[in-house]
Amino acid sequence: MSHSEQRVIALKEWASAIRALEEGSQILLMRKGGIVEETRSFALKENAFYLYPTYEHQRSELLKPEHRHLVEESLQDWSPEQQTASIRLYAEVTDDLEIHDQEQLNLLQGHHIWTDTFAEERLRWKKKHPLHILLLRVYILERPVDIHIEEQYIGCKSWISIPSGPVTSEMTPVLDAAEFEAMRTAALQSLQKRDIPAIKLD
Repeated sequence: MSHSEQRVIALKEWASAIRALEEGSQILLMRKGGIVEETRSFALKENAFYLYPTYEHQRSELLKPEHRHLVEESLQDWSPEQQTASIRLYAEVTDDLEIHDQEQLNLLQGHHIWTDTFAEERLRWKKKHPLHILLLRVYILERPVDIHIEEQYIGCKSWISIPSGPVTSEMTPVLDAAEFEAMRTAALQSLQKRDIPAIKLD
């Protein structure tokens, strides 16, 4: 890699969850931080980033039955020996919500693809730290690109930097403004039954 090569930030996420975002069936992600996370907890490094698909830890039984096909579909063109990863989506964070207890999390049951058990496990892991719920406006790259899988991408971490050279800036929103705002409002209204702190985005 050239020292002069420009890099951009990407968030690692299950390929099945990325497919759900691409379909517009959900607009949120749950983050608690990776095992080798620099801070041992999740921090929002940027308000906009690319999405880098991962395959190793996703399991169909951790998704609600109606969404389990997403895991199978994501694995169709992937193998553990694969040398490249396909970048298809870009996301802008509109809200970063902190969830501290099960009652708060239950209010979001209808807004994501994961089983209640898996969501609860995410909340309990590193229980001193809140579970971050990111509400995302998602865009499909007009020309998805395959990038070489570098050693730094491997491991349980949230953030990686990828070469900016191959990534196009031309993209189309998955949902139009009205559709997105309707889903965002529905999620936020679900949480109004409890006082959910939001982190101010610059």
